[in-house]
Amino acid sequence: MFDSERLSKYPLEPGVYLMKDDAGTVLYVGKAKSLRQRLRQYFAEQGDGRVMVPFLIEQVVEIDTIVVRSEKEALLLEDTLIKRHQPKYNVLLKDDRSYIGLRLTTDQEWPRLELVRFRGVPKDGGVTFGPYPHATAAREVLELLRRLFPLRQCSNEELARRTRPCLLYQIKRCVAPCVGLCSHREYQQLADGVEQFLRGRDREVVERLKAEMEAAAKALEYERAAQLVKTLGQIEMIIENQRVVADRPLECDAIGLYREGGEVVITVLIFRDGRLIGSERDSLSQVAEPDGDLLRHFILHRYQTGAQRPKEILLAVALEDAALLEELLEVAIHTPTRGAKRQLVEMAQENSRAAWAQTRDRRTLREQQLLELQEQCHLNNYPQRIECIDTSHLQGADAVAVVVAYLDGERDTRRYRTYRLRSTQGGDDYGALREVLQRRYGKEGAELPDLLVLDGGKGQLGVASQLFQELNIITVDLIALAKESGRHDKGITAEQIYMPGRAEPLRLDPHSNLLFLLQQIRDEAHRFALTFHRKRRSRTQLHSALDDIPGIGPTKRRNLLRHFGSVKRIREASDAQLLEVQGITQRDVAALRKNFP
Repeated sequence: MFDSERLSKYPLEPGVYLMKDDAGTVLYVGKAKSLRQRLRQYFAEQGDGRVMVPFLIEQVVEIDTIVVRSEKEALLLEDTLIKRHQPKYNVLLKDDRSYIGLRLTTDQEWPRLELVRFRGVPKDGGVTFGPYPHATAAREVLELLRRLFPLRQCSNEELARRTRPCLLYQIKRCVAPCVGLCSHREYQQLADGVEQFLRGRDREVVERLKAEMEAAAKALEYERAAQLVKTLGQIEMIIENQRVVADRPLECDAIGLYREGGEVVITVLIFRDGRLIGSERDSLSQVAEPDGDLLRHFILHRYQTGAQRPKEILLAVALEDAALLEELLEVAIHTPTRGAKRQLVEMAQENSRAAWAQTRDRRTLREQQLLELQEQCHLNNYPQRIECIDTSHLQGADAVAVVVAYLDGERDTRRYRTYRLRSTQGGDDYGALREVLQRRYGKEGAELPDLLVLDGGKGQLGVASQLFQELNIITVDLIALAKESGRHDKGITAEQIYMPGRAEPLRLDPHSNLLFLLQQIRDEAHRFALTFHRKRRSRTQLHSALDDIPGIGPTKRRNLLRHFGSVKRIREASDAQLLEVQGITQRDVAALRKNFP
């Protein structure tokens, strides 16, 4: 434990401190105007006041400090060190998080609206909107906008080689710029409408569409006028369903926070043109930071790694470093005490509180399920970490296996693994299981779960038990989940659970939460295995078609497929058409002709 008498030797200057355990691992990173005074607060008799701090202090053996010249430097250095060390007691906001958004291309003659994933700052070549809280929300917005504004959906290569409209034109989802059925001006008006709508200026879109409708009616273009009336009706319905929360067109993000102990939920409500257009939420665990520090890190991370910056950020907690953040991010940060803006902050707070309650209820349910699993299956360990293995093949070909992982009853995708079976032929389920078990757990220092769930019956359980004996693994519980033989009246709900040392399987009530949890884990393993197998099979098929051609590497193969769309079209293309593809030479054409007679 850290000797508090050493505190008098720390500097009074501003800087950053790193608290470490006996192994030298960084547990916590913080900044201070005066390092000595800040560190003394942790070891004062009355304590720091935060729930997680006593647990932190018990583990601290060493404290390193870095003195800087100003608070601004300390703020930036603290953020950098947290991202580098990912300390246990800091808010863990990872830089490798990917965002999903909508991008309207601006570097093409005919702009296109597309779904994009990005890390950090979005790439150039378009205007990116988002990020959205999840892919479903982004796809719903994309589908709506494609109905309202029928821009092209095809690639540049497809657009260039089109000689007649595709099906999307027939169902009114595209205006067919590929064959000149709309002017460039008309198309650009659609693209401008998309951008205005995504920026929250839907009223401007409505006014413009009304003017176009009246003009079409005067010009006796009744079909176009009717289509505009339909579009206006859809937009008006969306606007009516949106809640107007301010009398003036505010453009701000309201951030709410709710915590109990080290469990925290942060909610961001996104307001544009006085309307709530979206929300995002982060749930954090084992957080020792006070609310002000936590919000500072959250804001820095959010608006430096992709999120669109509003004109104003509204908070319920005043930040000491608000002026520094405003300078770094070029955005106003306020803590309103009354009026419409205060109502927005309270709404964000209430959303965080409700989300925390939902998370707590879900966590309680999962904990009950895991305790019931331990009791019903007579497990030696509380099954905090569960893994499940599944294999997949097609008539013995392209045999693969996967491992899916669960932590506290929730998916832990970071620990998912995929395997191409090396020494086992497809169809040999026992051999495949033994190979995966050996490769997954046979290495020295392998990370072991509390419970391993097998898809199968006594045979699979026997294979796993025997191998674990050979590997001298005694800390992992084993169960096998199998559909009950001869029972088809209840579908997948008729299940049996086999356990080591028990002749008869355990049969659970078809409506039990425990059975639902086990089926969920088993079905996730099936899904992941099938997905991986399809990818492998797809690569194998591509390999047989193009990879064996001398001189055609990955880049040329990709360019050919992008240009022509399929191997069949490559085979049917003329020499001149092949030479139009980037990177393809006369020698490559000869190689293609030789392999595609």
